[in-house]
Amino acid sequence: MRTAVRGGRVVTPLDVFDQADIIIEDGRILAIGPGIADADVSETIDAEGQIVAPGYIDVHVHGSAGHDTMDGTREAIEGMAKFFAGHGVTSFCPTTLTAPPEALMASVRAVHECQQNAVEGAQPLGVHLEGPYIEAGKKGAQPEEHVRAAAAGDYKELFSCGNIRLITFAPEIEENKELIAFARSRGAAAVVGHSDATYEQMVEAVKLGLNHATHTFNQMTGIHHRKPGTVSGVLLLDEIYAEFIADGIHLHPAIVDMIVRLKGPGKALLITDAISGAGMPEGDYELGGQRIVVKEGAVRLEDGTLAGSALTMDQAVRNVRRFTRRPLRECIQMATLTPARSIGAADRKGSLEQGKDADVVILDPDLDVLTTIVAGKVVPRA
Repeated sequence: MRTAVRGGRVVTPLDVFDQADIIIEDGRILAIGPGIADADVSETIDAEGQIVAPGYIDVHVHGSAGHDTMDGTREAIEGMAKFFAGHGVTSFCPTTLTAPPEALMASVRAVHECQQNAVEGAQPLGVHLEGPYIEAGKKGAQPEEHVRAAAAGDYKELFSCGNIRLITFAPEIEENKELIAFARSRGAAAVVGHSDATYEQMVEAVKLGLNHATHTFNQMTGIHHRKPGTVSGVLLLDEIYAEFIADGIHLHPAIVDMIVRLKGPGKALLITDAISGAGMPEGDYELGGQRIVVKEGAVRLEDGTLAGSALTMDQAVRNVRRFTRRPLRECIQMATLTPARSIGAADRKGSLEQGKDADVVILDPDLDVLTTIVAGKVVPRA
């Protein structure tokens, strides 16, 4: 069965084709370019006047629509997947929270089960472990009672399903350093976050294989003109992919602009860091057993600490375009190809190219989502 997406402005995102066509067969992109839609197709999607882009990829997201990765159930991951597809996301990494080993393993297994079976909506690519091996002084909304240094028996069990894509930890803690090489050898990104690392410790960690940073600026040591801290390492060390939350709450728009200018769209990547209250009415929700409040677009603990976001990825793309005034293709790249590269999935995800998975989002000129296609199939709107 072949499907044609006809006549859209195709942003691959490295190239832009006006009034181009995409031919999809067996869940993959068969051909792409102007004037090729005369091929024998059984279904046609008219995209004339619209933007056709790769499906968005969110590598750091805890929950949505009342569901949380830490629920530890297949139903929670499936609920998240349906919600995300409505906002243009075709792949995601369900993200955990600092918790006891048994709770983390329940979430890892739930994600693994969804990876082994069909899920309607965005596809889980693997787990993002955020914690528990973090600096307690930079815990943010992470439950402090479960913060601990890395122990081989602990993290080897977490990796036993073979589906950890990223692990966030504080690399300045001596016991955590061996985790860098271990994670990279298992195909996972080694991610600095919730960290008090000095610039010098960041340089050392990069030499060991550190290659990614979680929600840049948030819960990491900032920039001082005589003591460049964690943030300086994230911004200046070329090996590091830098996540950022473009909700206008976690970061001032000028700081978003600075991150993108310094890292470039090839190393800066959008995340939502969304929690279960995303897509839900304002009110009280839970994060890792803690009461959180969603109000006026922000998510906070009772003491006022930011606790993730209520951001959606389509809004993040609109925001970064407004905050930075970068070309559309660069804004889309930061939500597609760059996150795919950051987790080693760019061989099949993140761009519209022949042979890659047919994960596509069709947007109107205001970047609102019209249609989401996952593995060649249109996802019904919720």
